[in-house]
Amino acid sequence: MARRLSDSTLAHLLLVATVLVWGATFVVVKDALADASPLVFNLLRMTLAFCALAVINWRDLRNISGRGVLAGGVVGVLLATGYQFQTAGLARTTAAKSAFITGLVVVFVPLLTMVPGLRPTGARSTRWTAGVGAVLAFGGLLLLTTPAGTAWGNLFGSIGLGDWLTLACALAFAGHLLALGRVSPGLPTGQLATVQIGVAAVVMALTVGVGERPFLHVTVRLAVALAVTSLLATAAAFTIQSWAQKHLPPTHTAMILSLEPVFAWLTAMVFFGERLGLRALGGAGLIFAGIALTELFPGSDVAVLLEETASSNPVLPV
Repeated sequence: MARRLSDSTLAHLLLVATVLVWGATFVVVKDALADASPLVFNLLRMTLAFCALAVINWRDLRNISGRGVLAGGVVGVLLATGYQFQTAGLARTTAAKSAFITGLVVVFVPLLTMVPGLRPTGARSTRWTAGVGAVLAFGGLLLLTTPAGTAWGNLFGSIGLGDWLTLACALAFAGHLLALGRVSPGLPTGQLATVQIGVAAVVMALTVGVGERPFLHVTVRLAVALAVTSLLATAAAFTIQSWAQKHLPPTHTAMILSLEPVFAWLTAMVFFGERLGLRALGGAGLIFAGIALTELFPGSDVAVLLEETASSNPVLPV
């Protein structure tokens, strides 16, 4: 008779599988962008996610308050901004680079909370670990995105447009998490998640033609990508995460979540043949070290508060 897995073991396995799915979405989306322009893909993805969440959370939506609408509107705009920058950047850079740069959101959040006006209510300022993590991540970013032999005077000018757009996405996602930390207390999870996704879909509809010529080719590849990103990587994955975190120590959760860009790189290498040179690989390693340091040793209660906020609002795979 097979022995039943303990809750802890099952939680570890399921959370690793969830993070693997999140990492793989960079490759899935990159591939699907051959069939849809970036902003069109985002619009379809977010509309499908909104429909799914509206069906799941319709009871919460019946009693929505003005505060719930306003809160969902604020975080929805930030969420849409992050995804628009991320997908537009992904079309112009590699999946591996996109994943590691997006992962900088973990570093940006504690840095931004050094500004008192941006700090979630009740949270203390971050400490030295955030600064060290930021230095490691910034050094890694330069190695990852600039070619060898780049002169110091042209350091930032040599960074590609796709990498800049992805960096802007990480900042927007950091703002989204900080906004969630402020507005989510006291609001039903399903209500806030659904409203912000709906608002994000509206913003994406209004900006669908900005900076690109929209196109769409309906293919099986596109349908699979939309299903994976809208349903599997959102509703299912965050449901699993919420359960798993109840059975894991915070350090185990943080370390597993920090593996997302690593899984994205491995997936891109297997399916796209993407290779990082020694310089870029060293940069990716420094970014990962900065992310891991910030996740494992936050130095304050900011990271814990935001982790709880993000896990209770299933919309953003970071």
